[in-house]
Amino acid sequence: MKTLYKIGIVLLTGTIMTSCVVGKKYTRTDLNVPEKYREEIVVTGDTILLPWKNYYKDPLLVNLIEKALVKNNEVLIAMKSMEQLDLSYKQAKLSLLPTLDFDAGASRSYQSKNSLNGSLSAQFIGKDYMDDYNANLRLAWEVDIWGKAAMQKRDAKAAYFAQKENLSALKTRIIVQVAQAYYNLLGLDEQLKIAEKNIELSNNTLSMMRLQYNSGSVSSLAVNQTEAQKKTAELLVPLAKANIAVQENALQILCGEYPDKIERAGNIDAAEVAVLFPDGVPVSLLSRRPDVKASEYAVMSANAKTSLAKATMYPTLSLSPSIGVNSFEFDNWFNFPGSVTKTIAANLAQPIFRKKALRTSYEVAVLEQEKAVVQFKQSFITAVGEVNDAMSRLKYADERILLAKEKAQSLDKATSDASLLYKSGMANYLEVITAQNSSLQNDLDVVTIKLEKLNAAINLYRALGGGVE
Repeated sequence: MKTLYKIGIVLLTGTIMTSCVVGKKYTRTDLNVPEKYREEIVVTGDTILLPWKNYYKDPLLVNLIEKALVKNNEVLIAMKSMEQLDLSYKQAKLSLLPTLDFDAGASRSYQSKNSLNGSLSAQFIGKDYMDDYNANLRLAWEVDIWGKAAMQKRDAKAAYFAQKENLSALKTRIIVQVAQAYYNLLGLDEQLKIAEKNIELSNNTLSMMRLQYNSGSVSSLAVNQTEAQKKTAELLVPLAKANIAVQENALQILCGEYPDKIERAGNIDAAEVAVLFPDGVPVSLLSRRPDVKASEYAVMSANAKTSLAKATMYPTLSLSPSIGVNSFEFDNWFNFPGSVTKTIAANLAQPIFRKKALRTSYEVAVLEQEKAVVQFKQSFITAVGEVNDAMSRLKYADERILLAKEKAQSLDKATSDASLLYKSGMANYLEVITAQNSSLQNDLDVVTIKLEKLNAAINLYRALGGGVE
């Protein structure tokens, strides 16, 4: 009874000491968040809360994104990692719970006849060997004095949710890549149309030049340079077709498919999105951007690891009772209560000579936590910077498109006027070729600027935490 009383005291003491949790709970570091973004655009209230299916209107693009989110191999690998962390988190919930093991065995040993055990065995049981049959249940439990279980659960939980946010960030990136690839295809289609249009225009000019050459009005130099101008436009056709094939292949692979053609509709002008974003306080990024949230979860995990490293420097209390049956005769193996054996044990361990190593491990964990805090700050600064970059590109893309369109009108008129003036002998062939070449290049520039605007809108939606759901 005295032994049981002492064990009870140890258990009670251990239970009381479980409230002595080591380490501090996580508190978010001060980020010194700016009050507003550098660029301001005309916006409405909460459009950023739009899910991606409402943001991208083209049904063919929506189908491609849905396919990529389901079949993209990077996403599939990340989801397997999520399953692994889910198992680890569930296991962490069971940390420091008592363990119960069962073992059973039988052995026969032949003793020396000249030994004490051998002579006693022969004397009492009349055999030159000794049998031993045992079966035991062993319980082992480390009393959670310093709150290790809570720390391990916090660490596993933070790792799980960090991976969940990383998965969301990956899906967001896949959505962006699919949308950009799709719009690039529309841009390449537009470039192909521009090239074909200029080839037709160059053919008309070349026909006129050849008629004048045959009549002796112009030299062969005019014909040759006009043909060269036509080849400039013709060279764009195979280049655009090659780029289209490469982009289609890349988009199919992104969607988890083998390279093939991509069905698409409309043109780049019809693909423009209505960008309506809030310019509110950037701190809202913390509640929406998955990469920033994942970075903060990494700080939480590091904080839990630091507490665990500190707890290893303190004493541990463990209990290991066991009960079983033991006999030297098989017939009496499970003869109750005669074969019953019991053990009650408690152990208190305090690291002494390993303390320097444990202290070093703790200091390393503290430094890892400080690094995680700096990385969290940097991820937030980067997020705000990405928002400002996308806003700047979006804000000035419209100005550039307007100027390029005005320039296109002037160049179209210049090309038409140059052709008419050339026919009437008031302009030379170089002016015609120059006007056509300038018009071709400007048309290509307009397509490029439109793509830059679309990419800026896509990146701004992502930078502000545009939803995966």
